[in-house]
Amino acid sequence: MISVIMLTYNREQYVGRAIESVLRQTLDDFEFIIVDNGSEDGSGAVCRRYAETDGRITVIRKGKGNIGSGRNAGLLAARGDYIAFIDDDDTAEPDMLEFLYTLIREYNADISICGSWRSIDGVLTPKYIYDTILKLDMEQAVIELLKREHYNVTFSCKMIRRELLQPPPFSDQGRYDDVTTAYKVFSEARKVVAHGVPKYTFYRHEHNNSGFSLKPWLLKPDILDEYLCAFRERTEYLVKKLPAIEDFVRYAEWSYMISMCEKIKRYETDDCEKHFKHMRGMLAENRETVCSSRYLKDFERDWLTEILK
Repeated sequence: MISVIMLTYNREQYVGRAIESVLRQTLDDFEFIIVDNGSEDGSGAVCRRYAETDGRITVIRKGKGNIGSGRNAGLLAARGDYIAFIDDDDTAEPDMLEFLYTLIREYNADISICGSWRSIDGVLTPKYIYDTILKLDMEQAVIELLKREHYNVTFSCKMIRRELLQPPPFSDQGRYDDVTTAYKVFSEARKVVAHGVPKYTFYRHEHNNSGFSLKPWLLKPDILDEYLCAFRERTEYLVKKLPAIEDFVRYAEWSYMISMCEKIKRYETDDCEKHFKHMRGMLAENRETVCSSRYLKDFERDWLTEILK
């Protein structure tokens, strides 16, 4: 009924904890596909030991690749009607699968979403935790995805109807597959339901792929290159597919540029000066359009004024 997919790469110290959190699920009608993405430590051996004791686990060994290629390999092997993802350094609450599946069945949804905790040095902080249940159509769901107020692009904390992920949608290039893929999946969903009850924990450490999101001073030119390209493609894709929300989609791209310029300026990340000048130039060229957006927030307007001085 459900396929849980986990990609692992050199996470020997974490992966056993993630696996055990899946095996403890109250809903036990699932298969667990673990893709060893060319690990050079003992991660693969840990996964194989668990597979020897639980027939629901299938371990796929492949050559080293990006996250997207590993997830695609898992999807090609998946047989479930619904797909859930877990990262190899995180954990799921025992009833996460049951919670997400119940939301899908109760609301006849294509995607269900739960809330989560973020753990940093043992301290838990809420990440999209709220009491209300959001029942969203396609356009509303995409807007919420871009807003990032009730959920974001990460594929963890979500259960997705398998058809929305066929053919395997992830790029085999780049590091931020969630950013380049989530909006395409959501723009195919007839209905999305989100209930911010925390059923997942993200563990933040020095080896996280997106550590710069919590430490903006770690922002680097190659990261900006990938994000700016991804958001440009996102705008073009969504404007064509969902023209009714064009204004918000374009605002979301400007909003990212404003935010990044503010961070570069505040943290004096000198190696991003070229990108600052590029984004500042784009914002200056389109200043009238950006400022007239009904979605522009007051603090963004203040930041924009400071950036364009």
